[in-house]
Amino acid sequence: MPTTESLAWSPPSGWGRFSTLDLHTEGEPLRILASGLGPVPGATMLEKRRYAQGHLEWLRRLLILEPRGHADMYGAIVTEPTSPDGDLGVLFLHNEGWSTMCGHGIIAIVTGLLETGLRPSTFPGLDPDRLRAKEEIRIDTPAGQVLARPAWTPDGRRVASVTFRNVPSFAYALDETVEVPGLGRVRYDLAFGGAFYAYVDAAELGLDLEPQAYRSLIEAGMAIKRAIMASRAVRHPLEPDLGFLYGTILGGPPHDPTHQARNVCVFAEGEVDRSPTGTGVSGRAALEWARGRLRPGQPFAVESLLGTTFTVTIVEAVDFHGLPAVVPEVSGRAWITGFHEFLLDPEDPLPQGFLLR
Repeated sequence: MPTTESLAWSPPSGWGRFSTLDLHTEGEPLRILASGLGPVPGATMLEKRRYAQGHLEWLRRLLILEPRGHADMYGAIVTEPTSPDGDLGVLFLHNEGWSTMCGHGIIAIVTGLLETGLRPSTFPGLDPDRLRAKEEIRIDTPAGQVLARPAWTPDGRRVASVTFRNVPSFAYALDETVEVPGLGRVRYDLAFGGAFYAYVDAAELGLDLEPQAYRSLIEAGMAIKRAIMASRAVRHPLEPDLGFLYGTILGGPPHDPTHQARNVCVFAEGEVDRSPTGTGVSGRAALEWARGRLRPGQPFAVESLLGTTFTVTIVEAVDFHGLPAVVPEVSGRAWITGFHEFLLDPEDPLPQGFLLR
């Protein structure tokens, strides 16, 4: 057992120190940087993301990859807002790079900031008391602004759940096919829910959406993603930086008959989302609406690989720069798992981390 003296140990001068607040949202981890970095430059969230891509790769690798993280770790950096009415901004990081929007991350960030009163070094001007008093929190992301509403427990001490109104989501392509090595001709849909995903029926590939099929799901999801990327362009109607295929969502029937679907999202460099994927269920809602199977106001509950759930509801149908789109709201829960301080010894031979998959 560690002694009081060992827990009070301080690293020598010259070591890097980074503290984080860690949570999980319906099983999916989120690591929020609390200290060790100052504000991120950029007048917009896309500019901040570009800065991070060019200057903060070392930090992403340090916090996300082994030995401090793992292949399926996910992270967030809270920033000052970039819109006039925003309350805060956020950048998302994973095993491959920097995402454009993350639904489970929004739920975890709101839960973590409100429950702990964290004032991140990346946004020292954040006022936790002001944030806690708000019924609706406006969060700027690279994909656009999302609006989050926390629901408190009766005693007002904990966030019971978070519902966020996502960016406009839309079906991009329906019933396309692509030749995938090892899988043959695969039928897929494309949709945007803050990021672009390919949606595939797992049963058509002979795959079960079960934890024991984890490796097969990764292999199929990545093979499909690579095949689609090689066969076609994916373009966002407004921002070129958003025009890329983020992952594959393998779908099927739910285990619980009170739910509507089951999702397994394989994204980035073979990460598997333990939650139902907030941006993924947003895109799924857009697909269901495009096919006439989901109406505004009708709840649609989606299970994850673990059986945890998000519920998505279409608020309204909108025109998004010439594309028929919907505005979805997604609800889920998050829990704090720990407070961590990570150290970087200047003599560490693996300062940039590594990824074994």
